[in-house]
Order: sequence, then C-alpha cells, then structure tokens
Amino acid sequence: MKRLALPLLLAGAGVLAGCAANTGIQVRSEPTYEEAKSSLFVAHNRDAITALLSGLDMKKIAETPLLVATVVNVNDLRKTAPLGRTLSEQYASQLANQGLLVKELKLRGDIYVREETGELMLSRELKDIAKVHSAGLVVVGTYSAAVNATFVSLKLVKTDTGQIIKGHDYALPNNADVNRLLTVK
Repeated sequence: MKRLALPLLLAGAGVLAGCAANTGIQVRSEPTYEEAKSSLFVAHNRDAITALLSGLDMKKIAETPLLVATVVNVNDLRKTAPLGRTLSEQYASQLANQGLLVKELKLRGDIYVREETGELMLSRELKDIAKVHSAGLVVVGTYSAAVNATFVSLKLVKTDTGQIIKGHDYALPNNADVNRLLTVK
C-alpha cells in the first residue's frame, strides 16, 4: 500500500497541475529587469514631453529656467497621488535630458512641500515660487482617471503672464501599475 501511495500522490499532483493549466489559472511570475527597463509607462511619458516641446524654439527655451509642478487631480487641484508625483519626476528628467534648465524644487528649504502632495503649483503660488527660482516657464499638468484610461493634460506656461505656450494631452491605460499609482495612501 505504501509503495502505491507515492505514485498515486504524484499522479494526482500532475492531474491537478494539468487541470490548472487547462482552466486558465495563471501562476504569477516575477517581473524581470528587462521588462522593467522596457516599460511603456516610462516611454509614453518621455514621448509626452517630446511632443510638448516639438515645434518650439529650443534655443530660446533652453535659456529660460524651468520648473515642473506636481501633476494634480483635475477634480481637486490641491491633491495628487503617487501617479502625479511620478509623472512630474519623469517629466523633469526628460526635460533635463533635452538640455533645458530644470530647477529642482526639493533641494530648496524655503519652498513648502506638502506631505502627501509634492510641489503643487497653484496659480496663487506660481509667481512667487517662479520669482524665487528665477524661472520663466513652468510645466503644469492634471490627470483624470476614467474606467479604462487615465487622461493626462500637460501645459508649458509662462510664469509672468500665465500664458500657455503649448499643451499636450495623452492617455495611460488603467493597468495594474497605473491603478496602483492612482491609489492615495
């Protein structure tokens, strides 16, 4: 009986494994560094900055210090989620990689950075913060989560007049990563 138990146990495990495969149950595998490196999320956000800058006089813009505001929730401009902060960080990196003079707000102790939100750039604060940093331009943005996608709107704005120089709108799919980043903790 003992000799028969092990083969039966192994055969049963094999049948169960086959059933799991046939029923569509997927075993989650860990993401790889290669998958993370080729993230479409990062590429899509880089492309958004490239589109925002396209057609502009880059020599003129490259001479003007620039701020990147935290991308905020369109339904409450005083709030953001990890998504908004992540987008802003990626935009700042891409703008700097394009040769622009991006000022890092987090390095300054005299700028109040709210816990859980980041460097919000509300219109009443815009001129004062820009003046402190001698910034002539700011990238501002909003996001709006829908059922299947999160819509992002970016604008390059003159800090002294509030004039929108250029805008770009795009969408992110509400996949597991975007949904996690939309969750405010």
